[in-house]
Amino acid sequence: MAGDRRESGLPDIRVPAAWTFAGLALGLVLGASLRNTEALRLSLPYISPLGGLWLRGLQMTIVPLVAALLFVGIVQAVAAARAAGTAARAMAMIVTILTGSALLGAIVTPLLLGLWPIPHGAQAVLIASAQPVPAQVPGFAEFVDSLLAQNIVDAAARGAMLPLVVFMALFALATTRLPDSAERLLTQFFQAIAGAMLVMIGWVLALAPVGVFALAMGLAATSGAAVFGALAHYIILVSLLGLIVLIAAYGLAFAGAGIAPLRFGKAMLGAQAVAVSTQSSLASLPAMLAACRALGLREESGELVLPLAVALFRATGPAVNMAVVIYVAGMTGVSLTPGALATGAAVAAIITYSTVSLPNALTFVSSAGPIALAMGVPIEPLALLVAVEMLPDVMRTVGNVTMDVAVTATIDQSCPD
Repeated sequence: MAGDRRESGLPDIRVPAAWTFAGLALGLVLGASLRNTEALRLSLPYISPLGGLWLRGLQMTIVPLVAALLFVGIVQAVAAARAAGTAARAMAMIVTILTGSALLGAIVTPLLLGLWPIPHGAQAVLIASAQPVPAQVPGFAEFVDSLLAQNIVDAAARGAMLPLVVFMALFALATTRLPDSAERLLTQFFQAIAGAMLVMIGWVLALAPVGVFALAMGLAATSGAAVFGALAHYIILVSLLGLIVLIAAYGLAFAGAGIAPLRFGKAMLGAQAVAVSTQSSLASLPAMLAACRALGLREESGELVLPLAVALFRATGPAVNMAVVIYVAGMTGVSLTPGALATGAAVAAIITYSTVSLPNALTFVSSAGPIALAMGVPIEPLALLVAVEMLPDVMRTVGNVTMDVAVTATIDQSCPD
């Protein structure tokens, strides 16, 4: 899913996912097993600062990275939407689904947590490592008032993500109305900023095994074995949001293209198998094209809509990212108002256009981070959760691949013969 790349001139960033997961596991085991021992008491003052330093390295890149990538992503999306006929219809459907995905995460995740609460004793697992974010959004009136900032530089400095995201989206849209030469110049400028930020965050993420180990060891020393149950519960719950989007793809194929779920599922098996093994929509593209042929779709539909979807569309992204932030809020004792949820959904829907060219760890940081900041949720726990993102990412990719083909089938059905 998130390992996909598009031709944007951005550097290729490699994230040591397996080593990061190993660092998490080792830190949790050591912290829990040595809890309340003299050896741990003496070593933590030297280990914990390493985790804090690594976390700040992640935090310092979020605002410039998101701003630059959002600008580039929206300019590319507008260029696709300007195309006549099939491409324009596909973009309209993509925007609609991404908005619905954000609302799905905002509505369903609290319901799931109500039905299946965070395990007893685990709610406070991350509180010790989290610092509350001052930018709370207490109600609907404040949500509307926070859409635009009087001073965008001040908003960026305070980490007020919603007005920053709105400003960058409007700025990108305004740029698309300029002459082609000016639009290209500004796009190249923001691509260069994004590239530099990606190089910097690549350096930080190369140290992820060490940083995550230090954070996990301190966390396990504080919370003990409760952290294991909390992480397992988290993985299952956020994966459920991806599963809901996956099921919705079958419903879209049936409602929009008249394809029976059993027939659609049979055609999708090959692409879904590639998605599970590679966690990449781009690597699944040949198998998705084969699924389109098996479904009897027009060749031109698959060759136009599928590459567009792979480049600009992550159906599970807003829903799952909202689930991540809402879960962190529950674990850190942050009460979310309707205004905060509306703010998060707005940011989640827009921010997805800035993340489709990134590896999964970068996508996690650059999408969930801004949503958390906008909702007043601590972002420190994200540095630990990124280590287990490789597991929910399987469901993300399968859901994205399946929805890509469902959208292609629906657009194909709407095209005149």
